[in-house]
Parts: sequence; C-alpha cells; structure tokens
Amino acid sequence: MKKLSLATALPLLLLVACGRAEPVEDMPSQEELAAAANAAAAKALAEGKAEAAENRNYVNDERGFSISFPEGWEKDSGASTPDGTVYQDPGAGADVRVFWQRNEDKQSLQQVVQAMSSGSEGVDGDFIGDNEYRGTANDGEGNNVAVRLLRQPDGGIVTVTFVYPEMLSEQYQPIAKRVLDSLRVFAPKGAEAEAANAATAANAVE
Repeated sequence: MKKLSLATALPLLLLVACGRAEPVEDMPSQEELAAAANAAAAKALAEGKAEAAENRNYVNDERGFSISFPEGWEKDSGASTPDGTVYQDPGAGADVRVFWQRNEDKQSLQQVVQAMSSGSEGVDGDFIGDNEYRGTANDGEGNNVAVRLLRQPDGGIVTVTFVYPEMLSEQYQPIAKRVLDSLRVFAPKGAEAEAANAATAANAVE
C-alpha cells in the first residue's frame, strides 16, 4: 500500500519541484575552471617570486646602498649589522660581505684601497674614476676574493667582497661579477634633510 502511494505521489512531487525551481547562474565550463585555476597558480607563482626577490635584494636606506645576492643563499644574521650584511652559499663555503664604513678623515679611495690591500696576497685591480675600485686577491687560505669599493659623495665607503674557494673559480667568477655589478649607492636616509638644514644654517649666519 505504501509503495502504491509513493508511486502515485512521485509525479506530483516532480511537478511541484519543477514549478518551484528558480533560474540559477550557468555553471562555468571546464575551460573557464581551468583558466581560473591557471590564473590562481600564476598569481601564487608571481607572489612567490616577488618574495624571493625581496629576500635576495638587500637595501640599506640608513647607509645608502643596495645589492642583490644569488638565489638560494642564506643570510648570516650573526655577522650582519646596521652597517651591512653577510650572505653565504650553504653548500660550498662561499660568502658575500657588503658593509659601509665611515670615512671621517675623508681619505681618497686610493688611500682606502692601499690600506685594505696590505692584508692580502697578490692584489690586482683597477680604479674606475675617482670613486670606484674593482680588484681580485687571494686570502692565502685557498680562497679567491673579488672586491668592489664605491665612495659616496659624503666620503663614506661601501665595500663588497665575494670570497669563494679557488678550486671553484670557474663556477663562481661569473656569479661574483653579477653580484658586484649589482652594488648601488645612493643618498642615505635623512641626508637631504641634513643638507637642507646645513644650507639654512649657513644662510642664517650670512
């Protein structure tokens, strides 16, 4: 009896259900779903690359310089200071050190390089104008050293050294060149305000 009642009621239920059905938005096609998934993946990849690039690009606004490190290298937080930082290749014993130093005596770049070279063996390099120096050396412990110095307008010196095992020279020389090429100097944070204040004070004295 129950089976008969259900069978009799089924067409009525279907009719009521069809009568109450409301129009709904079209379901996205497989192509649209795939496009949305690809867009989301591309966005995530771009964000990941941006984050990785941010980790590799070191900018020191207080001291007025920036540099880019090789992908996969790790920051040595213990050796980093407000004046600069150290990044290491975790697998091969190579590292990059970039630091700013005050030049209170206003030494020329030639004088700074001469003092720096006294502790290295086989130093060889060239000055590029008055405010840039590039050179190579050996630390006497089986490592090659590629170095670049830039003298800022206020006399400060930014030095980047790329140290790597001599036996891996062929692998690291092009990497060292890219890193050294990426070093940039600019006006330190607050330098423009200090210059403006100095000019104002000078005008007041006059």
